[in-house]
Amino acid sequence: MPQHGKRYREAAGKVDRTRQYSVEEAVAILSGFPKGKSDETVELVVRLGIDPKKADQIVRGSLSLPHGIGKERRVVVFAEGAKAEEARAAGAAAVGSADLAEKVLGGWTDFDIAIAAPDMMKHVGKLGKVLGPQGKMPTPKAGTVTADVATAVREFKAGKIEFRNDDGGNVAAPMGKRSFSKDKLGQNIAAFIDHISTLRPATAKGTFLMKASISSTHSPGIPLKV
Repeated sequence: MPQHGKRYREAAGKVDRTRQYSVEEAVAILSGFPKGKSDETVELVVRLGIDPKKADQIVRGSLSLPHGIGKERRVVVFAEGAKAEEARAAGAAAVGSADLAEKVLGGWTDFDIAIAAPDMMKHVGKLGKVLGPQGKMPTPKAGTVTADVATAVREFKAGKIEFRNDDGGNVAAPMGKRSFSKDKLGQNIAAFIDHISTLRPATAKGTFLMKASISSTHSPGIPLKV
């Protein structure tokens, strides 16, 4: 693997690519990889047995992991009146309605999550071309269009994650940091796999959970037994 550095090659040598590991085994291997200077994010990728070109087989949603993801996110809220005040009190980085929509249309996307009260979709609806490609467009299914904006702000700031399959039928999501204990990482991963296994589209045929792997930011993937 000449294209990779020494640390990556050392980590790859600890993984048997012919095997699929239990979550506990995979987390133990990942914890034994050489560490870099930063506290790397641990990511889970799951390959689903769906046809991503069919609208009725899209898999998306949100989930509060048992131990969060080790990072607080910037959350903006589209709301007015009392709900706007609730969002500010809950810690939203920015709150607005038509004014906030215009700011986003002008190119401002310096936030991680966008939440909208249902009556704000008249302003948010036109932001699809800006927020959609970044995965930040509020939707009811992801829990980011809600009347309870304060609870949503607190949950997403604390690490509630959104996910959606890509064009290849893969779902990727952060599971925490390398500094997490093995138990915390394992529990987060198991919770996500358990949750996504309940989201099988009615029209999907054959095996739903095809493959899965975990990796940190600069490490090789470790195949999981799903």
